[in-house]
Amino acid sequence: MLNVSIVSYLNTAPFMFGLNNSRLIKEGLITLSRDIPSICAQKLINGKVDLGLVPVAILPSLPSYEIIGSTCIGAVGEVDSVVLLSDVPLSEIDTIVLDSESRTSVNLCRLLARDYWQINPNYIQASSKTLENVRGRTAGVLIGDRVFDHARRFKYVFDLSEQWQKWTGLPFVFAVWATSKSLNVIEVKRFESALQDGLHNIEFAIEEAKKTYPAHYPIENYLRNRISYKLDMDKRKGLETFLTKLSTLSHEVF
Repeated sequence: MLNVSIVSYLNTAPFMFGLNNSRLIKEGLITLSRDIPSICAQKLINGKVDLGLVPVAILPSLPSYEIIGSTCIGAVGEVDSVVLLSDVPLSEIDTIVLDSESRTSVNLCRLLARDYWQINPNYIQASSKTLENVRGRTAGVLIGDRVFDHARRFKYVFDLSEQWQKWTGLPFVFAVWATSKSLNVIEVKRFESALQDGLHNIEFAIEEAKKTYPAHYPIENYLRNRISYKLDMDKRKGLETFLTKLSTLSHEVF
C-alpha cells in the first residue's frame, strides 16, 4: 500500500479525479491525505508518506530522492495562483510578508527580488493573518486558492511564474511527485496511470470542481490554460535552473 500526500488546492483537481476513479482508491491500495504544500513536504521529509506532491524547494534538503512519473504542477508564463500582492510598485516595496504554505514560492520571490527586480526588501514570515499585514509599502506573497478570493483587492498583482519566465525564458515547476524510498514499480505505474487518466478526462474534473469551489473561481481557464501538468524537458530545465539559483540564497525561509 502507498501512503500518499497530495496538495489540497484546486490545481490538483485532475489528479484527484483520476485517483478517485481508479482501482487504487476503490480497492484501498493507497491511503491519500490532502495537505497544504508545506505539510506535504514535511510528511515526506519525516517519512510519514511514501510519495508526495511536494514543493520543489525541499528537494535539496532530502538525503536522497527520486522524482516519480511525468506529471507536475507547473506553468508556462502566468499561473494566477502564486503572486506578490502590493499597494505600490516594486521599486517602492520595503517589506515582503512570506506565505507560510510553500517554501518554493517564497524562495522564488526572494530570487526575483534580488536578481531580477533588483530590490532588497525586509522579509517577514507569515502568520495565519498574512493579508492583514499587506498594506502601504509592505507587500505579500500569497499562493493557492486564496489568491482568487483576495488578489482583486490590491492595485499591483505580480504573477511570480510570469516574472520567472520573463527573467529566464523558462517554465516554472512548483511541485513534483517525489519519494525518498524504494517503491514498488508496479504500484508506481498504477499510480501514474491514474494521474494520466485524470488529465485525459480533465473536462470531468472541471465539472466536479465546479460543484465545490466558489462561482467566481476561473476554474476552467485555470485548469486548462494556467496549470501545465506535463513534466517535459523544458520544465525539467526550468526546475534545474531554479534549484541552481536557490543554492545561491544565503539561507532558505521555511
